Parts: sequence; C-alpha cells; structure tokens
Amino acid sequence: MKNWKSLLLVAAVAAGTAAIIGAGPSAKKAAPKPDAHAAAVQRGKYLVSVLACNDCHTPKKMGPNGPEIDMTKMLIGYVGKELSAPPASGPWIAHTTDQFTAWAGPWGISYAKNLTPDENTGIGSWSEETFVKAIRTGKHMGVSRPILPPMPWNVYVNLTDADLKAVYAYLRSLPPVNNPQPDPTPPAPAPAGQKP
Repeated sequence: MKNWKSLLLVAAVAAGTAAIIGAGPSAKKAAPKPDAHAAAVQRGKYLVSVLACNDCHTPKKMGPNGPEIDMTKMLIGYVGKELSAPPASGPWIAHTTDQFTAWAGPWGISYAKNLTPDENTGIGSWSEETFVKAIRTGKHMGVSRPILPPMPWNVYVNLTDADLKAVYAYLRSLPPVNNPQPDPTPPAPAPAGQKP
C-alpha cells in the first residue's frame, strides 16, 4: 500500500512538472499570422476609398446638400439607357449625367464600368492579371479598346502591383450585381469641311 501511494505521488509530481514545463515560453504556440487574403481585401477597401472609385462607379442620389453617393448601389457602374450626343459646342470640356456615371467629350460617350464581380456585366470574368494589365496599359481588359475618360488610369498606373492586386481582391469580395452598361459611343464625325 505504501508503494502504491508513493507511486501515485511520483506520478502526480511528474504530471504537474510536465504541465508547468509545457506551459512555459518554449511551448507557447506562435500567434496566428493574419490571413494574407483578408489583409489584401482590407488594403483594397482602403485604396478604393482614397482613389475615389465611388465618385464615378457608384450612382448618385439627391441629398440635402446636392448629389451624394448612393452606397446601396456601390460600384455597380452606370444605370440607365444609352445617352444622346452632347451639345455640339459650348464652354465645356466634358458633359455628364446627374448620376456622374456617364461622361461625354471629344472621345465620345463613356459609361462607368460595373466593378462588382458579376460574371456577365462586371469584372467577374477578369483574372487578377487582366485587372492589373488593364490599369498598366490603359486598355479595356488589358488588350482591347482604350479606357476612356474620365477614368484616371494614367494616374493609377503609378500604384504598385501589390496595391492593384489588393484593389482587385477587394472588388472580388463584393456581392455581384447584374447591371449591364451600354458600350462606349464613339465621337460624332466632324461636320463636312471641319477638321475633327
């Protein structure tokens, strides 16, 4: 009986010692690293806000102080029918709609793109590489027609690849919204006898 109690005491002391040693600094688990994708999404959200993407890609509504961004339609692009040609002349450089999502100028008429990840009307079919290439080249999808004003791709080209990838990660995290936009309208031909 005495040996039995001694054996139990030794076992209890050994277990306690192991628990104390196991809880020491060498056995602590490393703090979990932040998820790289989640960090990119947060960075992208920040960049989208400071790059003013909502100014052109989100329709507006009338507020107490004039037009304001309608965040219930965040980044869905132009909403409406194709616009008619702007006035032929006047003291203006560009003409826009009350939504500030379609613009007309010497380039024709441009409509803000749906930046949500909708497969058919947004950037859902765009790869990260396609998105980065579009900004780097100033070409739609990186290979086709020029990206038209007022899109400041020639300023955004100065962003790092990491920043552009973060913007893409954030845009892909948004809920997809099916919202088709008209194709850009080329400029009207110059009247006969006038230079374009």
